[in-house]
Amino acid sequence: MVSTGSTDENRTIPAVLRAAAARFGDHPAYVEHGRAVSFVELHGRVHNVARSLISFGLETGDRVVVWGPNSVEWVVAALAVTYAGGTLVPVNSRYTGPEAAEIIERCGAKFVFVEDGFLGRHQLDELSDASDLPSVESVFTFRMHPTQARVDLSVLEDMHVEDVTDAEVEGRADAVSPDDVADILFTSGTTGRSKGAMSAHRQTIGVAAVWGELGGVSSEDRYLVVNPFFHSFGYKVGIITGLLTGATIHPMTTFDVEATMALVERERITVLPGAPTIYQSLLTAPGRATHDLSSLRLAVTGAAVVPVVLIERMRAAPPEGLGIDHVVTAFGMTECVVATMCREDDPAELVATTCGRAVPGIETRIGDRGELLLRGDHVMLGYLDDPAATAEAIDADGWLHTGDVGTLDEQGNLTVTDRLKDMYISGGFNVYPAEVEQVLARLEGVADVAVVGVPDERMGEVGKAYVVPADPALTADGVLAFARKRLANFKVPRHVELVEALPRNPSGKVLKTELRGT
Repeated sequence: MVSTGSTDENRTIPAVLRAAAARFGDHPAYVEHGRAVSFVELHGRVHNVARSLISFGLETGDRVVVWGPNSVEWVVAALAVTYAGGTLVPVNSRYTGPEAAEIIERCGAKFVFVEDGFLGRHQLDELSDASDLPSVESVFTFRMHPTQARVDLSVLEDMHVEDVTDAEVEGRADAVSPDDVADILFTSGTTGRSKGAMSAHRQTIGVAAVWGELGGVSSEDRYLVVNPFFHSFGYKVGIITGLLTGATIHPMTTFDVEATMALVERERITVLPGAPTIYQSLLTAPGRATHDLSSLRLAVTGAAVVPVVLIERMRAAPPEGLGIDHVVTAFGMTECVVATMCREDDPAELVATTCGRAVPGIETRIGDRGELLLRGDHVMLGYLDDPAATAEAIDADGWLHTGDVGTLDEQGNLTVTDRLKDMYISGGFNVYPAEVEQVLARLEGVADVAVVGVPDERMGEVGKAYVVPADPALTADGVLAFARKRLANFKVPRHVELVEALPRNPSGKVLKTELRGT
């Protein structure tokens, strides 16, 4: 087992960052667009931004939203928030302005970092149009804004701050406790209203440490992070695992199969976790034979049904497969990021058909109706400002009710067999039908609507909306156009079927099993 360097003394993110700078020094922490950032340089940049945030008025416990795609700047901003004693609130980079504004308002964020211009959009304008954001005192951009109306991250790094000393910054970092809330990650619920899962510093670090140890991640690894930093997988087992292990992180803004293969070959990438979609795309890429992907040694997947043949092909030598020696599957959720995980020597069929065994610090058991229950160190503290939802999710004995139906074999390997909730996973992203249904129900001419996940060869699952028209002029294309303007792309249904009525039981509940054909 490879040591991650996580000790009782290093159970806060500021302490882990400091320890990484001392331990790994000039070793590259990040490489992006050919430029390397060492662990020492990363620590210095984070320190400087934290000092500026304190000067701007950030107090201990204040919440800061980071809204943008994977980049070194995202990492610097996020780590600076916690270094200054604040609480990080990542927001999905593909959210629309109204979606992002809702989270900003609900968490009462004091500051917001925005990647303006991502995917050709104007996020600053979208935010301004969506809300006046009463809690927000300053909005910072990751890149210099053309109008110079906003403070850029590089300005924060280089600001000459006279009212905050280096000692005060380090004192703020020292004051952070392992039990303080490090981050709030929002995840939609079956009611359609998002919920903010709160984790303490010790939990965020514990998850990353376990994942890194079970994967054998070390400072010799070059780790390509395709998983979004706003997601628990990209943030906790990407950014934080990198700090603990000394692995060099290569962030990717958006997944492009040709760019991914070129980067793996050029940088000799060794670690590539992700949803099954990523590996299926690599295996079917027309140009795969022209790229040397032999450096890949570790792949961790999950988040959707994984065919046995996919695991076999990932492990198989080229040209039939990817030649990855260590391929494992895992199970987790925002409320408990890593709960179970396969081990290095597990056979391909076990890896593909199960999610592995409970990781250190976590217990698993099957409760009523076959529901998977989790208990242990990595289970969230609770939901932000929602004690009722917290009590519903975590019972009096500390068991987290996952909403997934599963079985445990004699060795404790978990197989997820069904969902109590209607959530489906599209390309690695959780999609909650109730949220999509609430949006579509606002379209004039829609009398009734239900959304389910249906199988898709590339994405795992995609949404299908069954819509009962109130207006004969309503069209499927019109429904899709309405959704695209109001929902992140992964939430937009791929299929729309206009129907006369939805199947319901005597109590009026929509029979989604009939719609799914299950």
